[in-house]
Amino acid sequence: MPDQADVESPKDTTGVFARDHVPLPPADAEVLTTACEYCTIACGYKAFRWPVGTQGGESAAENAFGIDFPSHEVMRPWVSPSQHNIVRHQGKPHHVVIVPDHDASVVNPKGNHSIRGGTLAQKCFNPQTPTRDRLLYPQIRVRGTLMPVSWDLALSVMADISKWIIEKYGEHAWAMKTYSYEYFENTYAITKLVNQSIGTPAFSPHDKPSATNDAVGLDDAGINSFSACYEDWGMCDVAVMSGTDPYETKTTLFTSWLMEGANPSKKLIFVTPHRTMGVEYGLRNGGVWLPIIPGTDTALHLALARIVIENGWQDQEFIDTWVAKPWEVNSGYGRGTRNTGWQWRTTWGTWQSDWEDYKKFILAQEESKLEVASKITGLDAKDIMRAAEIMAKPREDGSRPKTSFMLEKGNYWSNNYMNTASFASLALICGAGNRPGQVISRGGGHQRGMMKADGGSGYLSPEKYPGRRKKSLNLDRWVIDGQAKFCWVIGTTWIPAMLASQDLADALHGLTRLNANQVRRLDRKVIVETFKKRILSGGMVLVDSDIYPVEPLNTQLADIVLPAACWGEADYARCNSERRLRLYSKIYDAPGDTKPDWWAIKEFAQRMGFGKDGSYDWKDSNDVFEEAGRFGRKGVLNYHPLVTEAQSRGVRAHDLLRDYGTTGIQTPIRKVNGDLVGTKRLHDPTIKLEELEGDTVHMKWLYSFGTHSGKAVLLKTPWKFSGWIDFYNAVKPRKEKNEIWITNGRVNETWQSGFDDLRKPYLQQRWPYPFICINTEDAKTFGIEGGDFVEAYNDTVYIQTGQPTGVLSDDLTFTSLMKRGHIKISDGQFTAVAIVSDAIRPGVAMANFNFPGAPANSVCHAVPDPVTNNYRYKLGRGRLSKVGESPFKNSFTSMSLKPRPII
Repeated sequence: MPDQADVESPKDTTGVFARDHVPLPPADAEVLTTACEYCTIACGYKAFRWPVGTQGGESAAENAFGIDFPSHEVMRPWVSPSQHNIVRHQGKPHHVVIVPDHDASVVNPKGNHSIRGGTLAQKCFNPQTPTRDRLLYPQIRVRGTLMPVSWDLALSVMADISKWIIEKYGEHAWAMKTYSYEYFENTYAITKLVNQSIGTPAFSPHDKPSATNDAVGLDDAGINSFSACYEDWGMCDVAVMSGTDPYETKTTLFTSWLMEGANPSKKLIFVTPHRTMGVEYGLRNGGVWLPIIPGTDTALHLALARIVIENGWQDQEFIDTWVAKPWEVNSGYGRGTRNTGWQWRTTWGTWQSDWEDYKKFILAQEESKLEVASKITGLDAKDIMRAAEIMAKPREDGSRPKTSFMLEKGNYWSNNYMNTASFASLALICGAGNRPGQVISRGGGHQRGMMKADGGSGYLSPEKYPGRRKKSLNLDRWVIDGQAKFCWVIGTTWIPAMLASQDLADALHGLTRLNANQVRRLDRKVIVETFKKRILSGGMVLVDSDIYPVEPLNTQLADIVLPAACWGEADYARCNSERRLRLYSKIYDAPGDTKPDWWAIKEFAQRMGFGKDGSYDWKDSNDVFEEAGRFGRKGVLNYHPLVTEAQSRGVRAHDLLRDYGTTGIQTPIRKVNGDLVGTKRLHDPTIKLEELEGDTVHMKWLYSFGTHSGKAVLLKTPWKFSGWIDFYNAVKPRKEKNEIWITNGRVNETWQSGFDDLRKPYLQQRWPYPFICINTEDAKTFGIEGGDFVEAYNDTVYIQTGQPTGVLSDDLTFTSLMKRGHIKISDGQFTAVAIVSDAIRPGVAMANFNFPGAPANSVCHAVPDPVTNNYRYKLGRGRLSKVGESPFKNSFTSMSLKPRPII
């Protein structure tokens, strides 16, 4: 086989031609451990690196795998064209092969993996591949064009204008929009700057308009969103999955644990409008598919709970032991200032309940009646009954099914608080929450990479819950209203990821590029004076840190663009959704002048004068990792005992973590009998307090639920709650306008915005353009066929304006906001390629989430849940129209239009 670097596919409009050869790593190739960059499961991988000019042979003695090739045994190591690349290491060209760890016994046993992780090598920068458009140098926009500059100039300008803004307008005017997952080293540095040094409340993570939690109902019930381990999904008898198909978004969790695990014969119950691959597998193996109308999950949960209660199927022994009694429900409530979202939600006595009160509530709800819930949810009453029987009905011998409950974005991104709270209560009465194979947990989206620094200025937010209690600031509104004078965006598309996307884009254009004050030359003083004039005239300075051009954020809008070093280009650490901590090893040289985000934060902070005490004197990512560990000691991602153990051995914490390989160790890490011990699941009563020692922090939620009493709280969720029902009625599709629901989701082959996938020839060929799945009946109504270009249009997109303050309990309801002038009406549209089938319920279409150039969130309403301040991303609506035929309609070389339910 020739040794060459021709890893780009031939130019051909009919498709991608895979290479017919891949070099094997030689026996002396360097081996590095890492984990997948993408979904929350984070499969373990090994990277083999060796100089260009050599390669391994086919005999076992001649290659790093130690096996003879060709090998036809299942699950043995092999290398596909997508798993090889040419990179620079220490300035010289090297081969790199990145393959799943076939020795793994956790996460992805025997090297199981998804197509996303299977193409990790294609992510690595190589100027002969589509990754050639990486951002390689800092840039400042001059007369509309980004010009390369030094890091010193870019960061000095940022510091100069930031000092002026904070002095003139206060810390509120300095804003940050950033990822919440991209490694502990980066997120700690970012939140240290935001919380401790700047002290601004104008901060939000990538997937929310404000700094709030995701599954807030689980929090209030006392359940941590990532309390489960993957083994739990493998050993359960029944898995209830609300708002997710793990095959499409968490592939190895599905194929290694739900399909297999200790109990491969488990039954699967899916609550989702779309019949995808995982759903089809579940149906063929005795499961249930509940194709629910978007947003109506709470009514379904009420009906299921009623069936369980009326038939006496509840796990009474578990309830008596682990569900709070009346006095325990109120333990810790109603005391002090109640100045947090959690304390505010419990102040009014609306939600929390004990078992007897919860039973009365369920039986009193009209919407919990099977026939009523069936009408609300659009589900067949027989299917609801069958689902209840599978998840809760005791067997003839009196034993109970071990049922685990998983929720994800289809659940909490439609009716955030009520869906998550009602889901938690249903699961608790079925006996789930803290036992092997009987857990309540998120499936997960991104990996768990947020390590927050202490501090924070959320109390400075002008937004308040009823009773004038603290509420996180909605950064989208703050920026649109002109309150932010400087905004630094790190590692997120921001605009298409938020709701009413096109209105947000219009506002940012007006604040930046359409302002008359534009930089005309690369002189530090001139640039800063220009920015001052812009701000004084009502504009804003926008900075973006990323790895690629992002439309329109850094291609059209950002004044300063900073190039980041990403996965494989530095040593980083984070956890997956079972809290498993691993080191993501540096594999190759960071290209150009790219730098890790923690480094950019450090250099900026020092120019701001924040580093005079040495607090930002980090020399490498390990320094940040070790410092950050101190601030996670009371959290579920606590790895501080590993840091202190490394220090006692005289080694770096990163290096000690490296020794754990792809197995890693599950957080919170505890010290037991002198050894570092991981925590398999949270709320586990088998963890004894006397076992904890050394640097282990004694947190009650380790061995009981996360409430004052240690017992879970049942939560009441009336369907007609004023904070929900008026909004839901306003956003439902209007028959007179021939509208349908337009929700959004992901498919197995792509990740997030496709930032890497669109640069991987194999995956780009599979999904070159965004799709929209349409039911056959709806397609006929709109005159649409598979492969047509389709426009989705909503002429009434509701957008919350200003920073409304709650005084009375109903002040933040949709009706009240409308009356007080806090709701504006706009419109939104996007285009996509139609996939037509009966795999999605009639009256619902599913668009490709966050695909570049097709902002599906433009047809969704930017009105947050008044209880949690989270957006309701899944409740878009609109009418569809054919705008032409795509080139994929009659082509068989790319973008298959075949529906998803394939086994």
